[in-house]
Amino acid sequence: MTFTELCKRVRKHIGQDYRYAHCVRVARMAENLARIHGADPGKARKAGMLHDLARLYSGERLLAECEGRGVPISDFERAHPIVLHAPLSAELARAEFGVDDADIRSAIAKHTLAAGEMSVLDCVLYLADGLEPGRDYPERAALAEMAGRDLPGAMRATIESSLRYLSSKHLPLAPQTADAMQRFGAQPMTEATTGGHS
Repeated sequence: MTFTELCKRVRKHIGQDYRYAHCVRVARMAENLARIHGADPGKARKAGMLHDLARLYSGERLLAECEGRGVPISDFERAHPIVLHAPLSAELARAEFGVDDADIRSAIAKHTLAAGEMSVLDCVLYLADGLEPGRDYPERAALAEMAGRDLPGAMRATIESSLRYLSSKHLPLAPQTADAMQRFGAQPMTEATTGGHS
């Protein structure tokens, strides 16, 4: 399957122009960051296109499809099923789009909450998802600039930005995000909150 064919299939699967355009921007930014930081640009571009395959699914559908496809569901994920769109998208990439590459699927699965163990490709997709030009929040441009020169620093700062934003929502901290905070030295907020841009 060519990348153009992949894009057409992703667009049809997602069925929403706004979300598809986000995937295109994430794919472009991930590819660029991968070139800078020594990850595989082709893998990064493909991961970016496929990362939100399940983003528009309802909570009920996310839970049902994860259960039906054997995707593990933690207590946190069961309480907050929207975050399951990441691991489910990784499984859909494998089952529906023929992506056997474990590196790509890992990046897709970790793009929302991050994790304690993250490859360069994992970090590239996490940052591209949160910092692509279509995002509109005050810190985005500065964080995107940092991502182009300091990957670990950008991970730390982006996780902290996500925590600051979500602290106002009084949401609980995901275990995966807590692990990522420790891994990248992100400073916890006074009222801990969950991480990850959707």
